[in-house]
Amino acid sequence: MKLIALDMDGTTLSSENQISIENIEAIKAAQEQGHVVMILSGRAPESINAVQRKYGLNCPIGGSNGTAVFAGGKLIELTSLAAEQNKAAVEVIEKESMPYKLYTNKGIYFHNDWKNRMERVIASGAIPAEFYEDENYGKMTRIPDKSEGVTFFDDLDTLLKDEELAIQKIFILALNPEQRNRVLTSMKTIDGVYVTISSPFNIEIMNINGNKGNGLKVMAEYFNIPLKDTVAIGDQQNDVPMFKVAGLSIAMGNAAEEIQKMCDFVTLTNDENGVAHAIHHYVLKDKIKETEFVLD
Repeated sequence: MKLIALDMDGTTLSSENQISIENIEAIKAAQEQGHVVMILSGRAPESINAVQRKYGLNCPIGGSNGTAVFAGGKLIELTSLAAEQNKAAVEVIEKESMPYKLYTNKGIYFHNDWKNRMERVIASGAIPAEFYEDENYGKMTRIPDKSEGVTFFDDLDTLLKDEELAIQKIFILALNPEQRNRVLTSMKTIDGVYVTISSPFNIEIMNINGNKGNGLKVMAEYFNIPLKDTVAIGDQQNDVPMFKVAGLSIAMGNAAEEIQKMCDFVTLTNDENGVAHAIHHYVLKDKIKETEFVLD
């Protein structure tokens, strides 16, 4: 039995935000052969589960970069930021007046000024042209409405008065590269936090123990699977911790060169059913042609 950890955006999902039939069938084939396939994503658990329902998948998950781990609908582990870490991070964000949102045990909280802050950055002309062409741009800049289950807030201190609220991840939209570099540098000085990215224009802040590597370890322990029998498939910097932990690491063909170089293998891109290719070739060891997984 193996544990296969799949990133979602840029990996299991195509650039059109869809999961192909080939990927779905490969995931189910692995499950039918007794392997455990988990979704290990920067997305909130609610978002991961919505995608699973849409495509008829049923996988255990590690949401918010592995800080919220669920199996069989049961919470296995929750790794949250401490109040002082939240305050220190938000102080930096507010100084730069950047759009941000919080991933919590009670859903996603958007700062009320998200739209105005984003519009000011756009109007400044500081956003590189290539950012607008990135497959993540639309997803990361979109503002959902309350009907989609998100909450809007004005002040962190007011939120922190709710003793039942736990924040697993702070997501910062960082469209200005110079500003992004300043904030990355500042965040890395905060004691006990883990700082990563999942696109050229965002920053994600978690507790030092909140990362995809730990999420993979927690799930492996839950299913009693040795780490040497784990497989991690992803494409971004936030996948690096699970690459380092997994017995077998596989980078997507659309991943940056530095990501590909650190992995054991490189599969096809997310628009060429790279997840299906990786599962069949490196886990199930099927003898198949690569062209079977390339969309027309």
